[in-house]
Amino acid sequence: MGSEGPKAVVIRVTGFKRFHGVPENPTETIVNKLKDVVESRGLPAGVTLGSCTVLETAGDGALPMLRNTIDSGVVKGNEQVVWLHLGVNGGAAKFAIERQAVNEATFRCPDELGWQPQQVPIVSEDGGTSHARETCCSIEAIQKFLKKKGYDVTLSDDAGRFVCNYVYYHSLRFAEEKGHKSLFVHVPLFSKIDEETQMGFALNLLEAIAATC
Repeated sequence: MGSEGPKAVVIRVTGFKRFHGVPENPTETIVNKLKDVVESRGLPAGVTLGSCTVLETAGDGALPMLRNTIDSGVVKGNEQVVWLHLGVNGGAAKFAIERQAVNEATFRCPDELGWQPQQVPIVSEDGGTSHARETCCSIEAIQKFLKKKGYDVTLSDDAGRFVCNYVYYHSLRFAEEKGHKSLFVHVPLFSKIDEETQMGFALNLLEAIAATC
């Protein structure tokens, strides 16, 4: 008998492919290279990088892969699973940790499968488009950790209404069902913050999540 001790943290990461106006999505590069960076530089004891998945930049087109990757992982009793979703904000010059997702799909342009909903509830049984789901991750502590590492990081209450918000909303819902945690972080284009810096940020973000779970 006695204390079980702290849970091991498993972080599973997703990014997105290109989409209208963003021919090269930095999150695709980050996610595809993250395992190699983790292998070369390491992570703190007790934290593991799980799956790294690049999703279609499409509302319903991204969901089957998201749901499949969430369902496919075998979770041990002493593990805390955290879903980290990376998306790009082409107009941003800093990193943004998203506090919530809103139950509204209003796409400013068609997604990569041609869908362009307007003021549609993402999950109709959740009620109207004003309903929001919040992350249970300690985003203020994550921000503080990253700022100490020298990154310009803001907290955001608006993940937009495009595919990022759409996927985040579903992920928060799936995470609640599974007893997992979910977090979405927007990154700038590589033209605003270079690839090397963003790869370092991604590694430090994993450390920050592990330290604050």
